[in-house]
Amino acid sequence: MLSAMKELYNARELVLSLTSRELKGKYRATTLGHLWSLANPLTVMAVYTVVFSYIMRIDPAPGDPSGLDSYALWLLCGLLPWMSFAANINGGIGALIGSAGLIQKVALTRSALVVSNSLSLLVTWSIEMSVLVIALCIAGSDVLIFLPMALGLMVMFWLFGTGAALILSVVNVYFRDTQHLVTVLLQVWFFLAPVLYPVLLVEERSKSEGEFFGFFTIYRLYMLNPVSEFIVAFRNLLYDNRLPPMSCLLMCAAWGVATFIVGLAVFKRYEKNLAEAL
Repeated sequence: MLSAMKELYNARELVLSLTSRELKGKYRATTLGHLWSLANPLTVMAVYTVVFSYIMRIDPAPGDPSGLDSYALWLLCGLLPWMSFAANINGGIGALIGSAGLIQKVALTRSALVVSNSLSLLVTWSIEMSVLVIALCIAGSDVLIFLPMALGLMVMFWLFGTGAALILSVVNVYFRDTQHLVTVLLQVWFFLAPVLYPVLLVEERSKSEGEFFGFFTIYRLYMLNPVSEFIVAFRNLLYDNRLPPMSCLLMCAAWGVATFIVGLAVFKRYEKNLAEAL
């Protein structure tokens, strides 16, 4: 495990070079450049706001204590983290196959291919979150006070997504159906996380259903989803302007660090025969 981390650290120049290449190549020859990264989340936000705020009438409680009462801003506080996570998984899972020629011809730190893709997406996500922070400030939020903790939470969520991407990238080399299966699972996962609706709805339904086997409840099972913990924490910080429960922060940190460490270990364990498998 330590050798994998040391190897990745020693390849930091390669990682930065590949990240720069990803960023420059993504919107090359376009007029608006990286502003295009805002088009997708803003379009999705507009559609979901119309459907879930005006048609299906999902009405989250105003931010406590911020007092914000905007479904669009509330939605973006959960939607942007989710979209970054999904992009991290989808981009990472094909990083090795997309660089098959490079892997077969050049001796390099192969985990750098996945990590550089994740870093480029982290930059894009940071741009999106910066625009969201500006919008929240204009709306009267005190989000700047909680910005340092939100940045730390972003790092933890990035580690979680990158660790998962490292594992799935290797699995996808040996089992090519993985990328298609993950696409389906991400669609299901999206609706099993409180992105479009407040987690309070799940909690209320859980209370009405009661416990199963004397302990399990719908809410407890629901919160086993690590993405739910992250989304709740982001909304607490950005929209509500309050600290999340300490248990929530600890869970987010544990999921992020542990998944990244396991991801590196699994990648290191199975990378030996990648060139042949590709």
